[in-house]
Amino acid sequence: MEISVDRANEVLIAKVEGRIDGANAREFEDALNGAISEDDSKVLLDFGALSYISSAGLRVILLIARLLQKRNAAFALCSLSDPIREVFEISGFDKIISIHDTQADAVDKIGR
Repeated sequence: MEISVDRANEVLIAKVEGRIDGANAREFEDALNGAISEDDSKVLLDFGALSYISSAGLRVILLIARLLQKRNAAFALCSLSDPIREVFEISGFDKIISIHDTQADAVDKIGR
């Protein structure tokens, strides 16, 4: 798993590549917590290069979503492949976390 961080229109964008599973979920959580500062009010996870996510990865997503919700920060996901999107739909996460087709669309929506 690789994570790169960028910013656009005051949105923190974390691009995740590879797999998130039980073996690296803690590393994923630590990386996100390290990248998201107290000042970040808009956070986007770009999953365009994510090939797999397990329930351990979903747990981390939920923890980050709750943390950001407590701060009244915007949180979204984008660029999910069909299999990854299906995981989010089956788990019901698509009902609690905003999912966008492209990074540009997500930045436009949450960057306002």
